[in-house]
Amino acid sequence: MLYEDLRHFLYALLHVVGRLVPIVISDGSAPLSLAMTHGADAAARQRLAAKVALNAFVLIVGSLLFGAFVLKIFGLSVPVVQVAGGAVLCALGWNMLNEETPPPAEVPTVSEDVVILKAFYPLTLPLTVDPGAIAVAITIGANHAHGVERIVIGLVAGIVGTGLIATCVWLAYRYAQRVAQWLGHSRVMVVLRLSAFIVLCIGVEITWNGVKALASELAFAPPAAATRAPEKAP
Repeated sequence: MLYEDLRHFLYALLHVVGRLVPIVISDGSAPLSLAMTHGADAAARQRLAAKVALNAFVLIVGSLLFGAFVLKIFGLSVPVVQVAGGAVLCALGWNMLNEETPPPAEVPTVSEDVVILKAFYPLTLPLTVDPGAIAVAITIGANHAHGVERIVIGLVAGIVGTGLIATCVWLAYRYAQRVAQWLGHSRVMVVLRLSAFIVLCIGVEITWNGVKALASELAFAPPAAATRAPEKAP
């Protein structure tokens, strides 16, 4: 019995981490945070890293537990969230791609309170936890196991897995400034432009996935089986 519970826990843990880490960590949000927090000191960036990690943890856990219920209350669907969130991500990536970044000597000092105001939007949502990650978390939470014991094990595994993801987010934001200093200003500008372009592409992909899902629900949309060519009789 203990072996089965442990196996189910590890499976649920790896399922959450394996599906969410590539989405949350690989979108270039940590480099873009440098462009959004010009003039902030090291203490402000450390506090910002902790706030973004905490916000990401709460947002993912909330999506796992209550995401499907909230969407049902407001009569929304996951494709609608993908289209709306993807459009926001596209706009954010486009603005960052075309934003003029001043040289280091011309950067004014920014207070810590101004930096922390950006912790949830746009750094946590939609940069770190984008609509794709929310959709995946809602799907994982909706497809829970049967039985009270298995549900509790899956819940604990989801919280532990989300904690590991939040730790990775904290490390990425915490040491982004050190990596930037090691790269130098010119290389950081290249990384920022590439990261903004990646965010734009991710936004387009999320929007397109939502549009395809909504289009498949239209009454005149042919089912997938009907589009196949009929097989010839032998």
